[in-house]
Amino acid sequence: MGRVIDPSQPLPVYVQLKTMLIEEILGGRYGPGDRLPTEHELCALYGISRTPVHRALAELAEEGAILRQRRLGTFVNPHWVRLNDSQAELLVTVPDGPWEALVRAACPDGVTLNVTTVELADLHQVLTHAVAEGRAPDVALLDSVWVPEFAASGFLYPLDELDPGWLRTEYVADLVDPFVEANRYGGHPVALQAEADVAGLWYRRTLLAEVGLEPPRTWGDLTVAAAALTQAGVRQPLAFPAGSRGGEATTYCLLGLLAANGVTVLDEHGVTIDSPGAVECLIFLRDLVDGGVLPADAVSYEYDRAARMLARGQVALTIGGSYELRTLAAETGLGVDEVWEQFGFVPPPQGPRGGATTLAGGMVHGIFRQAQHPHLAMRLLQRLAAPEAMVRMARETGQLAVRRTAAALADDGSGFLHDTAAMLGGAVVRPPTPTYPRVSNQLQAMLEAVLVGRTDPADAARRAADLISAITGLQVQVAVP
Repeated sequence: MGRVIDPSQPLPVYVQLKTMLIEEILGGRYGPGDRLPTEHELCALYGISRTPVHRALAELAEEGAILRQRRLGTFVNPHWVRLNDSQAELLVTVPDGPWEALVRAACPDGVTLNVTTVELADLHQVLTHAVAEGRAPDVALLDSVWVPEFAASGFLYPLDELDPGWLRTEYVADLVDPFVEANRYGGHPVALQAEADVAGLWYRRTLLAEVGLEPPRTWGDLTVAAAALTQAGVRQPLAFPAGSRGGEATTYCLLGLLAANGVTVLDEHGVTIDSPGAVECLIFLRDLVDGGVLPADAVSYEYDRAARMLARGQVALTIGGSYELRTLAAETGLGVDEVWEQFGFVPPPQGPRGGATTLAGGMVHGIFRQAQHPHLAMRLLQRLAAPEAMVRMARETGQLAVRRTAAALADDGSGFLHDTAAMLGGAVVRPPTPTYPRVSNQLQAMLEAVLVGRTDPADAARRAADLISAITGLQVQVAVP
């Protein structure tokens, strides 16, 4: 049980138990016709005597909420649930985009939803302020990198307190890598992965075809492609957000490139960003600026500018995420299939040291500790995580389904979903630390300092490592050449 009964409270113990049982019935922990625990089991669950348990059940029976059948047990009265279910309203907060429609489509029958939609850029602040004011939603869609921060602050409900059997045997057993451990904190699952995206290289198919090249798969390929495109008259071969103004999009691009050269920021031993592989990557990116491949003003790009430039034909290649499919579709006015005919997407070009296939991210569903109806919220999450709901999400948004059964159903054998899903197998995720927002800021500052020529790559990596060490409390690891 997630809640406890406190005999020191002014409310009598039997009233506390009665209130909790009503909440759990209306919240869906005990559905219509379900058998409740026996008096003996309730005593053991809550550590209370039999007298308040007997009185709480007696009053619930008198009010018609439960039915007591001799020698069979105590059951939830279906008729009472139908009469009172309208009282259970779930508060849900989602970012703008397709998410409200997807949540409403998955809503269980008889459940009322009160959905608030906010700009993605404002979502973190909106949720933290709501918690501080004691008015957090029951359910929210979060960026996966916020999970450690929110969990460490006690915002999120451990989901194994709500339905451990479903989590273990249906959801986790069907979950694709690398998300099996990504949404756990303190040994407990605290979020469900709603969808996935991967980092990679977008390109205009016709421009690469005109110079007779395949999509770049390595740093060397990227350099060759940029030179060929420049010679063919493309003024700006490559773009991606590369400074603090790009926010998390800058970090996402950088981490994808670092991972493709075997570089991590943190591991179980400490801070690892001060490594030869990281310095190599920073030198390579600085060389792209010096060679005119990447414009120096990329440090001032907002998060979606590079994708919009690609859609308008202003650049031929961009580093970004699979989630930018929607930006390309919006800018070009094309459908998803038509976008895929004009633009391609491959993993981040590999560095000389090799590394992960790509970086994976995405949005997750979380239930807040302040939720009024946590068990009902869990029912909604189970509906959202059902294979058929994930298939709908993938086909409508271009984001990846994270359950194997759903991914198989959504895969048409070719096209965008097929190609991007294939990247997940060797993907890594962003550093799972409660201090991630501050770590991300340091990575953005490191890249920006190198690209504008303010700091030497080796010095920038060393300074970033020291600052991240101070932020996380982890020691900087000795770099191995």
